[in-house]
Amino acid sequence: MRFLLLKAYKNFYTNTVFITITQGELMKKISILALMSVFAIPAFASDSNVTPAQHQQVAKTEHGFLHGVQIGAGLSATSGLNGFIGYVNKDFDSFWAKRFGLRFDFATTKPVKSLINDGMDSVLGDDGIDLGDALTINKGKVDAHHYAAMVDFYPFGDTWFLGGWRISGGYYMGDMNMVANIAGTVDGDTGYYEFELNGKKYAYEGNTIHGTGQLDWEYRGPYLGTGFDLGLFGGFKIYFDAGVVFTNKAAQLSLDIPMDNLKQWDGSAWIAYDTLDLESDISETLSDAQSELDDFKFYPVVKMGFMYRF
Repeated sequence: MRFLLLKAYKNFYTNTVFITITQGELMKKISILALMSVFAIPAFASDSNVTPAQHQQVAKTEHGFLHGVQIGAGLSATSGLNGFIGYVNKDFDSFWAKRFGLRFDFATTKPVKSLINDGMDSVLGDDGIDLGDALTINKGKVDAHHYAAMVDFYPFGDTWFLGGWRISGGYYMGDMNMVANIAGTVDGDTGYYEFELNGKKYAYEGNTIHGTGQLDWEYRGPYLGTGFDLGLFGGFKIYFDAGVVFTNKAAQLSLDIPMDNLKQWDGSAWIAYDTLDLESDISETLSDAQSELDDFKFYPVVKMGFMYRF
């Protein structure tokens, strides 16, 4: 068959070789040439009749979904290490299709927890933050995370520079937990370290006090914000987001007061504290502070980093 194929090819493309063949041989060679044309003609037509612009359009059609996939990684000021995966294709011909995108966003402080806590300790310094009455916050810890699904709208589409600005909306679920160690020391001989809860006097026998304040914010709700993608080179960009989550509830406060050496003033002397009175006074104190927090149901979101769009 290889001999007949080469022989037919030679007869077809040159006028210098003539071979006398029978009718049966002619039909075999015609059949082989017809089979070859099925593969050869489309390839020849693709190279000669399709313009570069059409080639590019075909490529975009074939790889339309991949062209527009985006990934990013950065830092969130309120949630730690941030990342996202999404899709937006500004090469679409549709006016609306090239202006909308989707993102699945997530963040956690776990990989950078020690870095954040060390940073907080540096801010607090050796002396801590003064709360008055010789009390200071001398150590703090933060643990946070969030998950979100967002829709991005680019008003200017693929317009140079302005095309990177977006308005974002979506839904967030997350949690932020902050713990602060409260301590105080008074100079002088050992006596009583006094403080008030709900207008009542308490004291530690000695000249030091230790306690723990905690804020826990488990939030979820709709998100509204803005941001931009600023191109660097190739598909690499800088991204920035700022907005708020309209939360379902406010942050919750708690206070832990050590019971060792704790005394209560009965109006004339320091006596052993009454557990029910102490719990009631702590509850009332937290309630007053909580009432102010209850009006604040907007969880702030600020994040930035680097991204790549395929």
